[in-house]
Amino acid sequence: MRGWWGKKSTPEKFDTYTRWSIGSFGVIEACGVLPALGALGPGLGGVLMALVVLHGVAIMVVVSWAMDWHRGVRDQPVRLLYGFGALTAVIGVLSLAIEAHGPRGEDVGSAAGVTYGIVMVLGTGVLCFGLRERLHMYAVVGGFSVGTAVAMLAFGKPWVAALVVAVVVFATASVCAAVGVFSIWITNAVYELDAAREAQARLAVAEERLRFGRDLHDVMGRNLAVIALKSELAVQLARRGREEAVEQMIEVQRIAQESQREVREVVRGYREVDLGVELLGAQGVLRAAGIECEVRGDAGELPGEVQSVLGWVVREATTNVLRHGDAQRCAVRLRVADGRVVLTVENDGAAGSAGEGGSGLAGLRERLAVVEGTLEAGLVRGGVFRVVADVPVSVSGVTS
Repeated sequence: MRGWWGKKSTPEKFDTYTRWSIGSFGVIEACGVLPALGALGPGLGGVLMALVVLHGVAIMVVVSWAMDWHRGVRDQPVRLLYGFGALTAVIGVLSLAIEAHGPRGEDVGSAAGVTYGIVMVLGTGVLCFGLRERLHMYAVVGGFSVGTAVAMLAFGKPWVAALVVAVVVFATASVCAAVGVFSIWITNAVYELDAAREAQARLAVAEERLRFGRDLHDVMGRNLAVIALKSELAVQLARRGREEAVEQMIEVQRIAQESQREVREVVRGYREVDLGVELLGAQGVLRAAGIECEVRGDAGELPGEVQSVLGWVVREATTNVLRHGDAQRCAVRLRVADGRVVLTVENDGAAGSAGEGGSGLAGLRERLAVVEGTLEAGLVRGGVFRVVADVPVSVSGVTS
């Protein structure tokens, strides 16, 4: 059970919770009606009991299919809704008929009344789950309420009693419908928020790539234009036998070397990451997402190369926590011992399990290998995922 639940994302968990919560209306209906049906005897009681159990199962199916429809993964279950509405009406009419023309006795009337009330309220409310337009929902609730009054009058009930029961059905069915519709709306909102969070992460990456592209264009575009002009000038001078052609080609060589230097600076600036800034940023982002984050350790005295590569570890680990898991807590520890820096990131949502085989952690291992570091990632105990990066304090490699 823990593994099945743990593999679900936060929206999927909320979706499952909502389905079972609303679907439990069917169980509530059966538990509320079945004990009272014993007064009807094995004949009528058995028939009505079978119909109520069928109605309860139908509630669960309608709820599930309706939520699938609202999520856009299934067509609107029109035939199922019509069939469910008809079953609700049949049980309601049968209950009123038993109360009016069935065996005499106070228990019989009470059983029929309880059956009618619970089935009509839950059935009408659940029927609205498969609708989107408010007018259609009002029509369904109003139609069953009016039908209640008409049916009760047809079976000889006083008009006052019929009116009171119709109003009660309208009010309680409206509440039931509102609860279900609001729950479905919240579930869709959770999915949309999760999609927006992923889109925001992708946009951040795209913006960083655009920034890098702009910087590279600014450097190379200007210098390449100058190189092209001077090369053309050198060609013209060489054709005329002028010695200035050599000077122009020397200038082209100088500009090309300067361009190489500037490109390396752009790439270095793009790849270098401040570990302290990344730790603060990770803590802020995780807390904003509702994840308790504790950071221990100071990165201030570490060399720039070490801070850079460990900053990428923090960034990737934070991304995995946000995108792949359902963590409640995350702990980041940084310690220096025996000439090595050890960065440990743990979370209780098994976040990294979804990204361990991807390019993210593989890229980190490549970065760490350049500076003679190592990376370990995996589950360590009951749902806790740990990422450990180990780097020597003094490194001979570079991260660019």
